[in-house]
This record gives sequence, C-alpha cells and structure tokens, in this order.
Amino acid sequence: MIGHGCSGASLSFDFRCWPSRYLPKPALQWLRVGENKFNEPRLALNRIYTRSGDQGTTALAGGQRIRKDDLRIESYGTIDELNAFTGVARASLNESLAATPELAELDMILARIQHELFNLGSALATLPGDLHPKQARVTEDDVRQLEIEMDRMNATLPALRSFVLPGGSRLSADLHVCRTVCRRAERILVAFSEREQPPEQTIEYLNRLSDAFFVQSRWAAHVTGAGEVLWQPNLAASATRE
Repeated sequence: MIGHGCSGASLSFDFRCWPSRYLPKPALQWLRVGENKFNEPRLALNRIYTRSGDQGTTALAGGQRIRKDDLRIESYGTIDELNAFTGVARASLNESLAATPELAELDMILARIQHELFNLGSALATLPGDLHPKQARVTEDDVRQLEIEMDRMNATLPALRSFVLPGGSRLSADLHVCRTVCRRAERILVAFSEREQPPEQTIEYLNRLSDAFFVQSRWAAHVTGAGEVLWQPNLAASATRE
C-alpha cells in the first residue's frame, strides 16, 4: 500500500511513500501517512536574489524587516546550518549503506530530523502574533520520539568508561559536528529567550536533539564496526614528559 498522493517514481526519495513492509519497524512508531497536522508550504521561488537584504535586513514570515544580526535570525540561521550538516551526515551514511544495511533506519531518522528542523525554523521566523494553529513547529511528540530512539539505540551499546573523542569514522565524526552545532543553536536560543519567549518545545527539542546526535554517533560506530576513540588524558604531551 503506497501513501496517498504518492507515485511509484517517488518511492526512492520520499519514505512516506514506501510500502510499510519496506520500513524498519521502529519507523512505524512515528510515520503516519496521510495525516496533515501542519499546512503545506505555499510559496513560489521564481527568483533567488531580490536585493532587498543588501542593507543588512531580512524579512520575517509576517513581512516585518529586522537586522540580520538579530538573535532571532541568528537562532534560525544556526538551525539552518545544523540542517545542512545533518544532510552531510546523511551523505556520509549513504556511502556505508551497502556494507551496513542497518544504517537505513538511521537515514530515515535523520531525514525526519531535517524536516523537524525546518519546522522549528519556520516557527522562529514568525513573530508570536503571526503564528497560526497549523503552522509548522516542533512539538512534544517530536521530543518524545527522539527519546524513544535514543533509549532503543543506547540499549545496544556498551557502557562508556570515558568521554568520546569525535572521530572513528566519517559518519561518526559528522554526527559529532551535528551535536556541537546543535548545542550552539541551543545556546543562542537561550540567549534569545532572555529577550522574548521562543515557541514552545524549541529549547527542549534542541537539548534532546544534541543528545540524540551523540547516541547516533556511538550507534553508527557500533553497527559499522568502526569503533570509538575515547579520551585518554595521559596521552597529552604534558603527561608524557618528565
């Protein structure tokens, strides 16, 4: 059974259109084909440059213009950066997919996270008075799903005896980059919250997402056999000299 509105040609690109028998079982916990909780995008990008930002301002979703160095812009700009790094991690993952089919589940999770990050950015790009009930945003369900996935992955991993150094494999390192950029986005949003209240669940979601990237990095190293690089303080130059 293919999702409503899908065609056979789309199966390789949109996992919502995959027959359920091809989906990893955990994905079925959050994938609900046919439900539209949020409005679909309504835009037509016929020309990319407009020159309207040449004086250092940009427009919010409601049309208001604010400076590009405003904390609101810095917040969703950093989330956009995180989305790009998540895409890089997916590209790294797909290079290992043939050798490690178990990574297909993580690819679907990362794809969903990219959509959620766009939802988060949409809400931040809109002033509170302009938000409407069906506007895309992150919710408690998104936070809970990250927790479910972390718990399931973490249950298969050995206990940590030291901190993990980013590395081990390209995919694990990319996921650590996602983790650190996510932490930076969270810090910027916390600073923004001192001035005005961000949309609900945004800080909570980013806090949980950075933990998810950490667990995903460990899980990817585990299933690919790449191993982890652990912090050893006595390997520092100062510790090896008399």
